[in-house]
Amino acid sequence: MEHELLQKLADKSMTKKELLQKIKQNFNLLPEVLDGISSSKAAIRYGCAKVLTDLSEERPEKLYPYFDSFVDLLDSKYRILTWNALAIIANLTKVDSNKKFDVIFDKYYNFLDDEYMVTVANVVRYSGKIALAKPHLTQKITDELLKVENISTTPHLTEECKRVIAEETIESLDLFFDRIDTKDKVISFVKRQLNSPRKTLKTKAENFLKKWNE
Repeated sequence: MEHELLQKLADKSMTKKELLQKIKQNFNLLPEVLDGISSSKAAIRYGCAKVLTDLSEERPEKLYPYFDSFVDLLDSKYRILTWNALAIIANLTKVDSNKKFDVIFDKYYNFLDDEYMVTVANVVRYSGKIALAKPHLTQKITDELLKVENISTTPHLTEECKRVIAEETIESLDLFFDRIDTKDKVISFVKRQLNSPRKTLKTKAENFLKKWNE
């Protein structure tokens, strides 16, 4: 039986924004919303996941006790929930006093080999946030991001998708470039994007080099 609060989400008598406000007033509701992620009703499942994602950005310390649940969610059969979990875990790194992320680092970055562009792009996009929260992982994260040139194409990840991912990679690396040890490797990666047929990628690469490559 769905909790009546979540039922309101399903019948649209409550918006995701209203549910978020309710939780912020009473964090005892969190377990119910976490349960909602496994609901058979899509509106509840995705509604709860969206609310938890927003909450992880605003109040990560409240979700941190449930870190392991979000790690389990990475293996969801629903891709959207995997994407939510990738975002939530990245947001929780800034309060990760027990170094839980360090333990699942490989699991997280294995998603760079996913066959879906959105999954790969999400990992790349959140990497800047993770590197800033965990300076000791900066080099490891950089090494992972520089592998994106070599990911295999799939029906859901074309050459053009790879160019979009390269663009996201430059954006992320820009956030913490000053902390990277192997700056020359990053500069070489960015220079290789200068001949890209994708105009926005070429521009991103040019701007990055203007900024960092004295």
